[in-house]
Formats: sequence, structure tokens, C-alpha cells
Amino acid sequence: MRRRKEKRPRHDDVAPLVAAASRARLNAYAPYSRFRVGAAVRTHDGAVYTGANIENASYPLSHCAERVAIHKAVSDGHRRLDTVAIVADGKGPAMPCGACRQVMAEFGVRRVIAATPAGRRRVRTLRHLLAEPFLAERLPGRRGNANPRGRA
Repeated sequence: MRRRKEKRPRHDDVAPLVAAASRARLNAYAPYSRFRVGAAVRTHDGAVYTGANIENASYPLSHCAERVAIHKAVSDGHRRLDTVAIVADGKGPAMPCGACRQVMAEFGVRRVIAATPAGRRRVRTLRHLLAEPFLAERLPGRRGNANPRGRA
């Protein structure tokens, strides 16, 4: 008799994460672009942290909602993250920028959910969004470094 594999619970529990990101979006400080973004990140152990985009008149000093949420989780001691949900103004879901994707890779995010306030969603793996992240093992002196001397 064959044993059936125990089915893992499906991650259809994204609705609360998207709702948390939607609430966070209301706290965005976006006086220049008027493009409000909220994010919620779920840690490996199930804790949820939220963030909103924070703009600055000197645009490069602005912070994306995704990184705000991730940095809050990391500053509380979490190093393994699971899923990030993003809710942004607009007709279609807005995917994270390259910098946010790189930060997600640093902390092991596997799934990204982009949504609109009206409820449209796109779900992607981070691997799909960032095929070849720059990770610690690429640094000189790190295990697995293809070029330990740092030469091109």
C-alpha cells in the first residue's frame, strides 16, 4: 500500500498579509509623487511587519515600503523572511524595484504578492523577479566565491 504524502497547508493565507499592506499604504508619506505604497512582510516564524513608502524632497533619500517593512523585521531580530505583499496606488499591481528585490534576496524571501487597493493581484516567486541575486557567497573570502581574489 502506498503512503500518501501529507499535504502541506497551501499558502492561501495571503489575504491577511495583503490587508496589512493595504492598511500600511494609508500611512505613506508621498507628497511629491502622490504614489502611496504599503508593504507587509511575513517572517519564517509567522510574524508580520508592515511599512509604507517615505519620500523626501531629495528623491534618492526616499524609502520604498518593502524595504521599510523588511528593515523593521530585521531590526527586531528576524533574519529569515518568507513572503512580501505590496499594495500600491494604480490600476495594475506594482512590482518591487530592483533594490527591494535585492534586499528581499538577502533575507530569503521566496514569494512576492503585488496588489492594488481594488484587489487585483499578481503572485511571483522572487526567483522569477530576480534570477541572479548578488549574495554574500560572492564576496571575497566567502565560501562558494567563484573568484576569491576579487579579480574580474
